[in-house]
Amino acid sequence: MQISVYVSATLRSFVNRQARIELEGTTVREILQHLQDEYPESKKALFEEDGTLRPFVSAYVNDVRILGEAELEVSLKEGDQILLLPAIAGGAPVASVISDERRKAVSLDDSEIERFNKHLMLRDIGVKGQKRIKAAKVLVIGLGSLGAPVVQYLAAAGIGTIGIVDFDEVSLGNLQSQVIHGTRDVHRPKTASARDSIKAINPKIKIETVNEKIEADNIAEIIGDYDIVVDCTDNYKSRYLINDACVLLGKPVVFGAMYQFEGQVSVFDATSGPCLRCQFSAPPPAGLVPTCAEGGVISPLPGIVGSIQANEVLKLIIGGGESLKGKILVVDTWNIRTTILPIHKDENCPICGKNPSILEIENFDYEDFCGLKQDEDEIPVEGIEAEELAARIERGEPMTLVDVREPHERAIHRFPNAIVIPIGQLARRQKELDPDVDTIFICKEGKRSILAINTLREAGYKGPMYNLKGGIESAKNIIFSHEGAWL
Repeated sequence: MQISVYVSATLRSFVNRQARIELEGTTVREILQHLQDEYPESKKALFEEDGTLRPFVSAYVNDVRILGEAELEVSLKEGDQILLLPAIAGGAPVASVISDERRKAVSLDDSEIERFNKHLMLRDIGVKGQKRIKAAKVLVIGLGSLGAPVVQYLAAAGIGTIGIVDFDEVSLGNLQSQVIHGTRDVHRPKTASARDSIKAINPKIKIETVNEKIEADNIAEIIGDYDIVVDCTDNYKSRYLINDACVLLGKPVVFGAMYQFEGQVSVFDATSGPCLRCQFSAPPPAGLVPTCAEGGVISPLPGIVGSIQANEVLKLIIGGGESLKGKILVVDTWNIRTTILPIHKDENCPICGKNPSILEIENFDYEDFCGLKQDEDEIPVEGIEAEELAARIERGEPMTLVDVREPHERAIHRFPNAIVIPIGQLARRQKELDPDVDTIFICKEGKRSILAINTLREAGYKGPMYNLKGGIESAKNIIFSHEGAWL
């Protein structure tokens, strides 16, 4: 039976610099003995005279540490993996996305040699790797929580050309996790704020800004000249647009996503592996799953996820290490757990499968796919503006307010007179509503409340229902600013 043995970076010089070794054996002891037989240099460095591991080396089987001699005799099964620590495993070299011709076309001056000396000292990067970094063109889409650390670390690493795309302005609420922006940047375009931060880190970097929203008719032109695209967006429409454009143009996407305390990172490259659609064939209905803006995110999480994304970008450029291509890394920072799961290429994928049906970006209806388009046969959801709601409340008009937000959201801004009903409970709790008065649904941004109304319609509720347009975000400055009872 063949078992995979992962060797940490600090120990690889004794196993011909291999990160993963396939060895035959049925117990940990047999595997370790075969490791010594195949790599004689490892005997004195890693093992005692009796063949056991030296005290500074720990062995794990499927993330469980081996303790004592008895556990070395435990039988292994197919698929088990052994990890030798300490340090972080690397991987076998892979081809760089930067050709030798482009690498040779750039040079490093004295100041760059001093600036990047820590990279130059690394055997796996060195001068050639740093020149590839300088020759690279990387596009970062989204300059929010994830885009901030990605841009910072790519700039610090010396990426020659960084493209930044965002249509939004900096708000005060962004500063909790979007560390590339400062207090003085509030109300400035995020591209302008990010450009200034990049220049402060490394003035030699070429910066290309796109201060507009990506759409089906402009994304191909935006990403066309870049080697790698980094997806730092926070909505499904953008993610699928980026994926499809990169599949059609043959470019890798470094994907990042997060929610509350958990993050995900992967590398999608349909030229040699799966794409986003292979893993997530369809997004959830609009409003069903809150975004990080609606569900919150702990402030260090974007730094963790974004740093891993930047690391994946550098590996693609340098041409080394074990990429997350064909895998997805899940990081749970609250419970200190990480998991790497395989992603398999879907032969029936509509864009990168054997018989693709999506051949051009503009041919695909992203609004419909992401649940953002109103069905022609569906009764439109009527909305109410925050100003009108405030006026009706002041007049004392009869109405029912239903808050469908999460508990942590209500703790920030609450409606004391609202009934709290999670979307999943609406159908069975509809008797709590009065069909003779207007029912107004409230969420953070006015998306989940639309889903709530449609859910009740399907359950047969006939009373008048309205969505608070823009949610709490549109109402807080109107209602909360003059009525303390609403806080």
